[in-house]
Amino acid sequence: MLKKQKEKFVEMIFLLMACISIASVSLICLFLFINGLPAIKEIGFIKFFFGTEWKPSSNLYGILPMIIGSLLVTIGATLIGGTIGVLTATYMAMFASKRTRKIMEPMIHLMAGIPSVVYGFFGLMVIVPFIRDNVGGRGMSGLTAAILLGIMILPTIINISLSSIEQVPAYYYDGSLALGATHEISVMKVVLPAAKNGIVASIVLGIGRALGETMAVMMVVGNQAIIPQDVTDGVRTLTTNIVLEMGYATDLHRQALIATAVVLFAFILIINFLFSFIKRRTTVG
Repeated sequence: MLKKQKEKFVEMIFLLMACISIASVSLICLFLFINGLPAIKEIGFIKFFFGTEWKPSSNLYGILPMIIGSLLVTIGATLIGGTIGVLTATYMAMFASKRTRKIMEPMIHLMAGIPSVVYGFFGLMVIVPFIRDNVGGRGMSGLTAAILLGIMILPTIINISLSSIEQVPAYYYDGSLALGATHEISVMKVVLPAAKNGIVASIVLGIGRALGETMAVMMVVGNQAIIPQDVTDGVRTLTTNIVLEMGYATDLHRQALIATAVVLFAFILIINFLFSFIKRRTTVG
């Protein structure tokens, strides 16, 4: 009897924690939409989403440059981090020796624990001068932010991709070898395709991480609310736009920044729904 009461109590605790989590997300959604949607209505949907000028002093609140900046930086980071991350996970799972893997795994876990501001400082001191001296421009640009974010999302992509590759049944690989394929062909043509759902899920999570990053990006991206003409041009992302101006914004300006957060929140929701869909497919498969 006492054991059942304890189990019931623990169950109630878990239920309470779950309800608190759901309530927290719901309150965030409620706050954003209540404060952001009226601003979009007042500014005008077309002017807000497709306007190319962000000048609060002139009542111009067009977020198209920030949307483009966020997309360019996120796509660049995904191409860099996704490629390196998947190849690194493949090397660790199928090619690296046990000694090499023991060295690499702690380093990857350490990367995941480094604060964003430290990454930003690294980008400011190392990547910015490198881009300025070897590529061109001021160094603070969308390209710099993409490279930095590509490094930051590596732990997420590597860890999840590694787990997915290791979960592929051994007989897939063994059967490929038995049919005469080499080790490399077996890995690239059999193992990786079998783990594709988990690999795609890792990339989707990396996209969410890159899209929501603020501090490190703000330090290297240039923060110019313009539509970039070149990869070396400075850009401004949705997150940095909010952080830069929220401290002194009032009235419609403040509401427009909250509306920007609504757009960012919508992007993140789409990424999460996409991840849930991929995860469901992986589970079913």
